[in-house]
Amino acid sequence: MKLNLDIGVPSKKEWIDAVMDDFDAFLRDHADCERKASAMAMSFVAKYPDRVEIIPQLIETAVEELEHFQQVYALMESRGIQLTHSIGGDPYVQALIKKCHSGRRERFLDRLLVASIVETRGAERFRMVSEAQKEEELFRFYKNLWVSEAKHGHLFVKMALNYFEKEEVYPRLEWWVQQEAEIIDALEIRPALH
Repeated sequence: MKLNLDIGVPSKKEWIDAVMDDFDAFLRDHADCERKASAMAMSFVAKYPDRVEIIPQLIETAVEELEHFQQVYALMESRGIQLTHSIGGDPYVQALIKKCHSGRRERFLDRLLVASIVETRGAERFRMVSEAQKEEELFRFYKNLWVSEAKHGHLFVKMALNYFEKEEVYPRLEWWVQQEAEIIDALEIRPALH
């Protein structure tokens, strides 16, 4: 049973060039993304408290994302980089959310699949960041994050399969892969995770 699909298009080389040209800005955005990822996992718990089969995994994911934030913050602190005053909107995630169904049941499936897609893209981009590093510490740090994000991509599909038949999940996931490819391809290149 396949738990996720590959991304539809690879990230552009211009993206990793922008990240490496302004790595401080990337670290700030990365820290923001980890805080948002933790909050997103907990928002599933708040919105769907009746989905008891997945609550322990959601809490574990939220804690893990918060630990990632702690690690990124420590890295920033060691480099004298401060957090941003406020967390800005993420045009990538906003564009994905706009495409979600509005019915409670359908939106639940869409949000789980969007979480899978976002984590899978994050894994691809953290791999690129890892491979671009000259410092061994940063190479290892982003390699570990890449593995973690890939695991989360699988986890959200597995969660969906608790509540929806695979005949519903996989075609919708494939649709999301196509939508995400169009969105990521059209985004402005900037030193940010998305």
